[in-house]
Amino acid sequence: MYDICIIGAGTVGMNLARELSKYKLNICVLEKEADVSCGCSKGNSGIVHGGYSDKPGTLKAELCVKGNRMYAQLEKELHFGYRQTGSFVLAFSDEEMSTLQKLYDYGIANGVEGLKIMDAAETRQHEPHVSSEVRASLYCRNAGVVSPYEFVIALAENSIKNGVDVLLEHKVESIEKKDNVFSVKTKKQTIESRFVVNAAGIYSDAVALMAGIDGYKIVPRRGQYVILDKEQSHLVKSVIFQCPTKLGKGILVTATYHGNLMIGPNAEEIDDKADVGTDENTLRHITETARKSVPDIDMRKALKSFAGNRPAANQKDWIIEESKINGFINLIGIDSPGLTSSPAIALKVIDILEKAKLKLEKNPDFTAERKPIIRKKTADFKGVIDSPDPELNIICRCEQVTESEIVDCLHRGIPVKSVDAVGRRTRASYGRCQNAFCGPRIRKLLARELNVPIEEIAEKGKETSGLAERAKRMSLLKM
Repeated sequence: MYDICIIGAGTVGMNLARELSKYKLNICVLEKEADVSCGCSKGNSGIVHGGYSDKPGTLKAELCVKGNRMYAQLEKELHFGYRQTGSFVLAFSDEEMSTLQKLYDYGIANGVEGLKIMDAAETRQHEPHVSSEVRASLYCRNAGVVSPYEFVIALAENSIKNGVDVLLEHKVESIEKKDNVFSVKTKKQTIESRFVVNAAGIYSDAVALMAGIDGYKIVPRRGQYVILDKEQSHLVKSVIFQCPTKLGKGILVTATYHGNLMIGPNAEEIDDKADVGTDENTLRHITETARKSVPDIDMRKALKSFAGNRPAANQKDWIIEESKINGFINLIGIDSPGLTSSPAIALKVIDILEKAKLKLEKNPDFTAERKPIIRKKTADFKGVIDSPDPELNIICRCEQVTESEIVDCLHRGIPVKSVDAVGRRTRASYGRCQNAFCGPRIRKLLARELNVPIEEIAEKGKETSGLAERAKRMSLLKM
């Protein structure tokens, strides 16, 4: 019997699990995939938004600003990769300059600090590689970048350390309530819990329906991205946006936390929630649009593409509430800025649970700290390939990942079964060679540590692509 069962091990579900682990509660998290952060929490921009984009008075506006302010402390405790960079929204016309003023007014009403409208000259003083066609910009000091999947992994590891059960490959099949107890049936077992929190992201409408709650519909809104070599990251110091449209914040240009250049996403409504494919026509569109902001992007430096499906709902604002079924909490349609807001969403859900008569007693044994997996290498790092010392034995030469880092990531309470899962934790296979050199070495190390035949070790996940070769043969991409 659990006190709380959370469905979904993404950024919202795992922030909630960690916050709840600060209390004397029996908590489980159910996740249908073989790892945490396998949905929208992985396939997104990794931007910690400032909070000026959403209409004042909405949950999105309130929780984005609150969540933004929590990241510095979370990074200090969990070491997942966060950096405040600032952001710019660029205007190219009189109409877009009016949009900048609207966003500025929204931001002031939402309590955002560090906002300023800059003219073209001041904008290029900060970002010299932006287009000469830029007429003005909205600067936000508080925006930043985060490694989103490392964030979720860090939350999950710390939650497990504090007693949370994270049950992977537990796809929910049915939900029933009897005598004030929920029975949540998965393909592996039935979980009993006093409260259930639906944090299933793109599948949150289906999970709500299992509990007998209809009226919600999630339409997948796919966004495709391109990751380029770190050589290109000099083109931007901040997150560069164009003016938003009704479909979202538009195509951005940013350096990721680990220093690659990233462009995207587009926004396309699709039917298949599991479809995270990329295509060349969309790549052309993303590249052409991103070059409107930063003309010097060189697609010969492209490494890979990926996509993520955002859970756009048939509601104007997020649904964060106890449903008509007492004890069943719905989190529906948590799209952008869901990553930014997720720490604040967790606090709001705890308030809802407390009002629903969940007893909250502080856990005196709660541990806030989580050690990083990635060890930052200094100039005097003496690592070499095939060193007998695990601390110096380089497995991934592009990202300088050592044997000891990979072994460490395998023994933190979450099963790690694939090369891609290792990459999300250590960056191994995420460099220029894109798995060509280190892939076999990672598989061999995984087989040894997990004591399984090497043939059982999976390679990359389905969300990756052969973008580097495709980009080179695309005639519409002018270098």
